[in-house]
Amino acid sequence: MERVASWWDGFELWLTGLSFVPQAALVLLVMVPVCAGAAWGLDRVIASAFAAVGRREPEPPGPNSEDC
Repeated sequence: MERVASWWDGFELWLTGLSFVPQAALVLLVMVPVCAGAAWGLDRVIASAFAAVGRREPEPPGPNSEDC
């Protein structure tokens, strides 16, 4: 655990030593995919939980002759 903490401290010092633009670009390149993955995973978990309790998403209405 000491090695991980030491590595993290070094990475943190390196990141804070960069100027704003590289910091922002690096954070966006990492955080956008991480947040998108977390949102997708959370959506799947919640959809599965709703399906387990019998509350599914309504089916979209199909085409019928009255729409013509």
